[in-house]
Amino acid sequence: MNFVDEKVELYATAHSQQPSSLVKEINDWTVANSDASRMLSGALQGAVLQLLARMVKASRILEIGMFTGYSALTMAEVLPDDGQLITIDIDEEREAIANSFFSKSPHGSKITIRIDNALDVICDLDGPFDLVYIDADKSNYLNYYEAVMPLVCEGGVIVADNVLWSSSVLDPQTEDARSLHEFNARVSADERVMNVLLTIRDGLMVAQKIHS
Repeated sequence: MNFVDEKVELYATAHSQQPSSLVKEINDWTVANSDASRMLSGALQGAVLQLLARMVKASRILEIGMFTGYSALTMAEVLPDDGQLITIDIDEEREAIANSFFSKSPHGSKITIRIDNALDVICDLDGPFDLVYIDADKSNYLNYYEAVMPLVCEGGVIVADNVLWSSSVLDPQTEDARSLHEFNARVSADERVMNVLLTIRDGLMVAQKIHS
């Protein structure tokens, strides 16, 4: 769900950083082959992720929820040559799909895919990370947030997608809506971060860690 007029969003997208040809290829393949193509981050959100990564001068990024690799490659493209992006997914079939695109890119070597339960993987990771992007099962957003917080460097950013959940967080009636509402409230009250909830696509929470 988008919260602004479609023509306005198209205008904003047209006047923002454009995705690379390979990222566009991931988009087109996913739209043509997946019933869940709505899960793609999209060009405008991809531009936001790239800009945030540049602004914090990210060299290490953690992504929770890879899907077909659109956002992972988008962010990897602005990492330095020795940068690293670790992306986690639970679906083994997605690894082959994403790798088929990553292997075509000079930035693909920066990406490491971990197929496993995300909380288990996070427990095995060492920080620091400059940016963490959360776009996975909504009921675990708070668990992911708390798990990654010790791994995020001071000044680093945590970004969470779908935090408005088609506006259902206004009157949460489902488990996912209630989990996201609780997540939004917790982040807003967290003195460790400064945050803003952006009405981009289905809602994007951006929180910068200001102290531990």
